[in-house]
Amino acid sequence: MSSRLVGVGVGPGDPELVTVKGVNALRAADVVVVPVMDTGERGRAEATVAHYVPAEKIVRVVFALNERTDRARREAAWDAAGRRVAELLEAHASVAFATIGDPNVYSTFTYLAQTLVETVPGVVVETVPGITAMQDLAARSGAVLTEGTEPLILVPVTAGAAVLKEALAGPGTVVAYKFGRQAAEVAEALKETGRLADAVWGSALGLPEESVRPAAELDGSPLPYLSTLIAPPRRDGGRGGKL
Repeated sequence: MSSRLVGVGVGPGDPELVTVKGVNALRAADVVVVPVMDTGERGRAEATVAHYVPAEKIVRVVFALNERTDRARREAAWDAAGRRVAELLEAHASVAFATIGDPNVYSTFTYLAQTLVETVPGVVVETVPGITAMQDLAARSGAVLTEGTEPLILVPVTAGAAVLKEALAGPGTVVAYKFGRQAAEVAEALKETGRLADAVWGSALGLPEESVRPAAELDGSPLPYLSTLIAPPRRDGGRGGKL
């Protein structure tokens, strides 16, 4: 029989935001892989998974999660992680990989799945969707992500502040991921495009150190790397004005 690799989205950090299907997939797998950085610190995915499966089922695999400048080091880390998960697939019929948010939205799982499809004959890859940080931030802050015909634009600020400015100049809601290290540039972009007043940002959603604040309070100080921003467009047409 073919082995199965299941990418499971476990949400942004709050264990209560894992779906029932996600919990069932984690419990049904023979082992659950959680990504960790080479520092060895416990990540959000691991902390969330620990609420639902026993520790002996959890396998920590090192990924270069924060490596963006040294491509050779990043590729080597992906290859090493792929080999480790391939070993698990040879020994087990079903391996789950837990990822924060959703496995198909800026997830390490994408790269792992590509590697294993090329190296493990017959492996079947599946995904279980998860709640994203933008959904959680919208719920916690009261921000409405979209109305009527508004587009929704998701931008990783790791792509550069210019990409964010271009999105903010458009007509839709802009969500910015991973903007913490460029908080000053993000605040300036919001001011230049008239989006500052209604924008909100958050970090560590669902965790004890959670912070949800108006973007107008951004003072240029660095924020946690995984900070999320929601910048809605102006909505001054009343109820249904965007239809």
